Amino acid sequence: MSDTALGAAAPALYIGLMSGTSLDGVDGVLVDFSAQSSGAALCVLAHTHSPLPPALRAEALALNRSGADELHRSALAANALSVLEAEVVRTLLAQADLSPAAVRAIGAHGLTLRHQPGLHDGLGYTLQMHNGALLAELTGLDVVCDFRTRDVAAGGQGAPLVCAFHQALFAQPGADVAVLNLGGQSNVTLLRSGGGILGFDCGPANALLDGWCERHLGHAFDDAGRWAAGGQADAALLGALLNEPFFTRRPPKSTGRDDFNLAWLDAKLAALPASLAPQDVQATLSAFVARTVADALRLDAPATRELLVAGGGAFNLDLLQRLRALLPGVAVLTTGDRGLDVSHVEATAFAWLAQAHVQRLAGNRVEVTGARGPRVLGALYPA
Repeated sequence: MSDTALGAAAPALYIGLMSGTSLDGVDGVLVDFSAQSSGAALCVLAHTHSPLPPALRAEALALNRSGADELHRSALAANALSVLEAEVVRTLLAQADLSPAAVRAIGAHGLTLRHQPGLHDGLGYTLQMHNGALLAELTGLDVVCDFRTRDVAAGGQGAPLVCAFHQALFAQPGADVAVLNLGGQSNVTLLRSGGGILGFDCGPANALLDGWCERHLGHAFDDAGRWAAGGQADAALLGALLNEPFFTRRPPKSTGRDDFNLAWLDAKLAALPASLAPQDVQATLSAFVARTVADALRLDAPATRELLVAGGGAFNLDLLQRLRALLPGVAVLTTGDRGLDVSHVEATAFAWLAQAHVQRLAGNRVEVTGARGPRVLGALYPA
């Protein structure tokens, strides 16, 4: 359980559901934003994680690419995901011994299949697999979902959306603090000592690390980064991975499996003069993730003295060690050191965004996404 000071919030309970591009499952939290004497507090009352069934995970991966009968398949996959989310909601309520009537709304992110803002017609799109109507039907709760498309419609990247939440929770007056989420992709929030904010995607993270590990070891992820730690990073491959236009683009910017995937990695490997041992590739991928984050901080937040890490990558000790080596003078901690468990952060952020929607408050930050202005995010499916 965690209690952390937060900005003004309505006295209500919200559920947050997050399925990231790492495709590991659904994280759910039940959060209390009840008012306290000096504003409001955040208290995580319950948390649970439900892995994606193998068939649903495989289908989500397949739907990241063009294929036969996509509309039919994505609709059925969205139904399956929402059924799984409803089970997560029931588990949360049982853990807290509460009825659905105690909860104001669910904030559900869904699962990103494509993310291409600003492309094609100049507007582009972002697509999260989800059936909000079905989740409302199964739970008897209001559901807020489809958070990203409103920002994209306003000319924004639709990502990252967690930055306003990070600012409310982790900003420290007089100090430059960075918050790093290591999920399928990595994204950073830069909290300035004077109250300013910047945020953007740094590049791929667990999507590549997990995918390569699964291909060669048959494991869903590299536990604590031990496999990578036993390998040797290859300078030629690292240089090739960093040689992408994305890494020289200035924010706002976001990315996903559309840009960085195993096929992209395979092409980079095929262009090398010699083959590498799979373990050395894993070590290079870990070095690559750490380097993209370190480069972002050195360029855009050189005064940062504290980096708070969240997401599944916070358990990757090899990756954290590489970050510390690249960022001398920066305290590399986890969000748990500041009151919120690393596994709770993103799901809690979408509970927070659901609350913002209910209160008709903007959930995006234009400095981060590049949208034309603040927007209330999400679509509401009433119970």
